[in-house]
Amino acid sequence: MEALEKPQIIIHLEKQMDYTLYDVKWIPCSAKFVVLGSHPKNTGAIQVYELSKGDLKTIHKTEKKAAIRCGTFGASSLHMRQLAVGDFEGKLNIWDLDRLEVPVYSAKGHESIVNSIDGCGGLGIGGGAPEIVTGSRDGSVKVWDQRQKNDPVAKMEPAEGEIRRDCWAVAFGNSFNDSERCVCAGYDNGDIKLFDLRTMSVRWETNIKNGVCSVEFDRKDIKMNKIVATSLESRFYVYDLRTYHPEKGFSSLSEKTKQSTIWSVRHLPQNRDVFATMGAGSVYLWKYSYPASRVEKDDKGQESGVIGSVTQIQNATLSTQPVSSLDWHPDKVGLMACTSFDQTVRICIVTKLNSI
Repeated sequence: MEALEKPQIIIHLEKQMDYTLYDVKWIPCSAKFVVLGSHPKNTGAIQVYELSKGDLKTIHKTEKKAAIRCGTFGASSLHMRQLAVGDFEGKLNIWDLDRLEVPVYSAKGHESIVNSIDGCGGLGIGGGAPEIVTGSRDGSVKVWDQRQKNDPVAKMEPAEGEIRRDCWAVAFGNSFNDSERCVCAGYDNGDIKLFDLRTMSVRWETNIKNGVCSVEFDRKDIKMNKIVATSLESRFYVYDLRTYHPEKGFSSLSEKTKQSTIWSVRHLPQNRDVFATMGAGSVYLWKYSYPASRVEKDDKGQESGVIGSVTQIQNATLSTQPVSSLDWHPDKVGLMACTSFDQTVRICIVTKLNSI
């Protein structure tokens, strides 16, 4: 691809904050986004901004008791647009962004910080009940339904006496009807576990020998297709989840980048084969290409998956500090918001994504 034909990553707006930024999420069906983080005195920040006439307009600012690590709109309806957040005290709170005084739902979810959160069944994405999954330093992964007070509807954690690994990443997937749904979790020792919520069992597990910073399915609301996992060692892994071999497992590839730690991965909502990885101040854009055939048979007649290839289509350095989070706008192709540890939120435009 010629340099001028490639998508370009352009910084549209920047805003400096006075606190540490951990996550950013676009508010569905709007030009607004919410920034989550931690003030210097370890209190939480929830701030809402709107794109308005080439500038960022402040809509709401509020300070909470505990620093906030992560958030999702994935379990909310398009009408309510309620934000679920996990904080440093292990609490799960769901907030109405128009009334931020008291949460609409609150549960003491974990014994330690909630590292990661994801939602499914809301926003018209995924079948089944609206649910939230949280992963924590206490080693547990819990699934929540806000119609059930205080207690999770499912809990995946080590048995008593076993070593509890720090869960760094969680993601929903395989939610293509009202009964099927999976959760993928990544841990600090490199474990990746795929939990089947219908059978309450570990469907598949592997180890990538380094901490798993982020996992994401290419789509939540289809039969498991692909998942991307990123790690501390500047490498990410793509797994084809359509065909499972009893000995080899799922087919996969790994790609090493110049990003020292790949903090997060986010797939483009309008094209599941394009995804962005974030690392040491930079954002990389990748495109996955499928092989001619996704299945082959071995000598015993067993089917195994065939992995495709990934191509880097663009990269850009946005900050001198690591990019901690990124969110694509669900409606506007190529519009993204990202935060970095230089306490800055940036609105970027990625061009030509319709033509790759």
